[in-house]
Order: sequence, then C-alpha cells, then structure tokens
Amino acid sequence: MKNLIVIILSVFALTTFSNNVNAQSDRDQIEVQVDGLGCPFCAYGLEKKFKEFKGIKDVKIEMETGQFNFTYPTEKAMTLEKVEKQVDKAGYTAVTTKIIRADGTVEESKQNITELSEESIIVKKDIFVAGNCGMCKARIEKTAKNIEGVVDANWDTDNKMLKLEFDSSQTSIGDISDAISKAGHDTKYSKAANEVYDELPGCCQYERVQ
Repeated sequence: MKNLIVIILSVFALTTFSNNVNAQSDRDQIEVQVDGLGCPFCAYGLEKKFKEFKGIKDVKIEMETGQFNFTYPTEKAMTLEKVEKQVDKAGYTAVTTKIIRADGTVEESKQNITELSEESIIVKKDIFVAGNCGMCKARIEKTAKNIEGVVDANWDTDNKMLKLEFDSSQTSIGDISDAISKAGHDTKYSKAANEVYDELPGCCQYERVQ
C-alpha cells in the first residue's frame, strides 16, 4: 500500500513539474532597460501601463538599474516595437529591449551606429531644445542618436542645449530638429505638434517655445 502511495505521489510530482516546464516554454521573456525610473510611484506607473497587455506575468522592476523584466504568452507574438511604444506611453524611454522567445531565439533592439567614410564631414553644433527633466534628456538623446549620421548627442537639463556631433554628408540640423520635434520637444528650428506635446508626461510638459 505504501509503495502504491509513493508511486502515485511521484507521478503527481512529475506531472506538476512537466506542466510547469510546459507553461514556461509557452512564454517569452522580455527584458527592457528603462531610463527615467526614479521612485516606487514610477515603477507602479510603468507596471500599470504594461498590465494593459493581457497575459503579462513575472513582472520585476529594479529601480536602481532601470531593468524591467516580464514574461508574455509566446502565441501573442509580442514585438520590440510594441514594448518600446508602451514604455513611451508610460512616459519613459526604452534604452535597450530584448525578447527571448520560448524556442530560444533572441531579438534585440539596435541603436544606430553611424559609419563614417573619407567623404564624412564631422560638424559639432549646439542647438536649443525645450525640456525639463531626466526623462526629457533620455527621450531627446535617444531620438537624436537614432538618426543616421549622428555620432553623439548630449542634452543639458540646465541650459537646455543639445550638443551634437554629426556627419553633415548624412544628415543636417534641420533633419535632427524635425525628428526631435516629432518626439514632442520644441527646438530652435521646429516646433512639436500640439497633440504630441500633450501626450508627454506632466513633468515633461515644458513651457512652449514661442
């Protein structure tokens, strides 16, 4: 009788383990490096926004590092673009994003790496970009750095000046300004659309450039 009980318990344990393994194998692991998380309220806001995705589990947020991890059903085919857009909607900036699929394949966001040539003409220029805080800084710099031809971009939260280094044979101040305004920030040369500005988090809603 005891042997029968042991066998039954063993089968039950193996079945439970197998079900857990299968459940994990049906989920993708998403890892996002988020810029702008500064307090528990920030983490709560980010998690709340992502809970709009039905099926999200295993949420973990490390505020000190900005690391945000969660799992999602692989059948729903989460994309890098969806993840980064949701981070934007929460008011933050996804610096890097990685999706580890249930089958082991990995997808990662790629930051622009400008390739220089003998024809490259490197220009250094400072331009005014309106903004308020660290989240603005992350958004502005990421937008600029993702433009083909931009070598470096650094925005100062105090004087609102964006220090740029770019290849003028690949891009221009006008192109860079247009991209930044489309991300919600007024510049010396272009102004963000009102509807884009209105979608910025409250702390990022700077005094508009006249």
